[in-house]
Amino acid sequence: MAKAKTIYFCQECGHESAKWMGQCPGCKQWNTFVEETVERRKGAAEKKPILGASPVILADIEMKREERFTSGFPELDRVLGGGIVPASLVLVGGDPGIGKSTLLLQVCQKLSAQQIQVLYISGEESLQQIKIRAQRIGSFTDSLFLLCETNLDIIDGVLRKEKPQVVIIDSIQTMYSENISSSPGSVSQVREATAAFMQLAKGLGITIFIVGHVTKEGVVAGPRVLEHMVDTVLYFEGDRHAAYRILRGVKNRFGSTNEIGVFEMREQGLAEVKNPSEYMLSGKPKDASGSVVACSIEGTRPILLEVQALVCRSNFGIPRRTADGTDTNRVNLLMAVLEKRLNLRLSECDAYVNIAGGIKMNEPALDLGIVLAIISSYKERCIDEKMICFGEVGLSGEVRAVHMAKQRILEARKLGFTTCILPKVSLDAQNNVDGITLLGVENVQQAVRKIL
Repeated sequence: MAKAKTIYFCQECGHESAKWMGQCPGCKQWNTFVEETVERRKGAAEKKPILGASPVILADIEMKREERFTSGFPELDRVLGGGIVPASLVLVGGDPGIGKSTLLLQVCQKLSAQQIQVLYISGEESLQQIKIRAQRIGSFTDSLFLLCETNLDIIDGVLRKEKPQVVIIDSIQTMYSENISSSPGSVSQVREATAAFMQLAKGLGITIFIVGHVTKEGVVAGPRVLEHMVDTVLYFEGDRHAAYRILRGVKNRFGSTNEIGVFEMREQGLAEVKNPSEYMLSGKPKDASGSVVACSIEGTRPILLEVQALVCRSNFGIPRRTADGTDTNRVNLLMAVLEKRLNLRLSECDAYVNIAGGIKMNEPALDLGIVLAIISSYKERCIDEKMICFGEVGLSGEVRAVHMAKQRILEARKLGFTTCILPKVSLDAQNNVDGITLLGVENVQQAVRKIL
């Protein structure tokens, strides 16, 4: 007979423990342990090894050209590394209401128009609810099939019988296996469901997209092993009250990571933003202090964005520091550098830093933009609206080099900028571009003299 054993799982990170603990030693979260019963089969440790497997020499492995097919969205294809890879398992996470289901339903529309058989499996909505959303998006072909089911055994039978080319699972937290006694959404159920879909994807050659809910910290709910098992992890980011959405690739076995795709939420669904830099700079104020344009790299794409700063005298003993779109600790560090190296009395001032448009960027190349925006607001001096800057700032006030300098310069010239402040070590013959003046600086003192 099978022996039942009670163990405890952390709902945040999947850490396993033999007893209940108030704080998880893995993720340091409180009151996240849940009790689950795991059955252990008798004699499982005495299982005989399976014969027949043998190692292969690396030189004897034959390489096949990787075949991909387009999703119909160039922005999604960019994040995936050039298109959808057959027999891959893709996890799509995001906040509730951000547009995950809408994006995947639009992907189903594009794929079905290519006569690719798509099966959309929903565990959260009824068929009528899906059709209401589909009518808002547009027309669909007969290559799209819908199924409302949460039982893994039934879904397994349907996939083996129908053998579609692409499957959408919405969402992984609603799927359950009858072999596990815990409720849907638990650590055991999520892990079992992901393992089952991975075997189906690799065994039947089906591309499976899995929708995953996120926690309040913004990571996919469930054990971390969920992200390790899948081939690609995509996060759908953005403010539900804003129009833009960003699809970010944080893991990709078939392409580069940190690639982003930019979408705009409209009444008919999501639309691609072909030029994110122009979109992010729309509405930039003229002749306003505390505003500067900086350039960040996401994956292989340069994106120009507006860095805003507001510095004013504090009415309290402890000044307030707020950052939206970037790391607050990084802003405090840069303000300490300015106070030490430029003798600015910023310890008496409140400071508010914002990346316009609501986008979140933490690349070190934004340091110079944040520094110049703070100085511009502190001294009430406007920065030339046709000037752009990028560079990492160190604790000694030096401006360090960043990668892909020429791509940043070319993007700035394409949008009509005439001057670029960049690290002096990046100022070489390879980065010279006609139509834009390059000003190399070694430290923040020289950068300030360029703008004042």
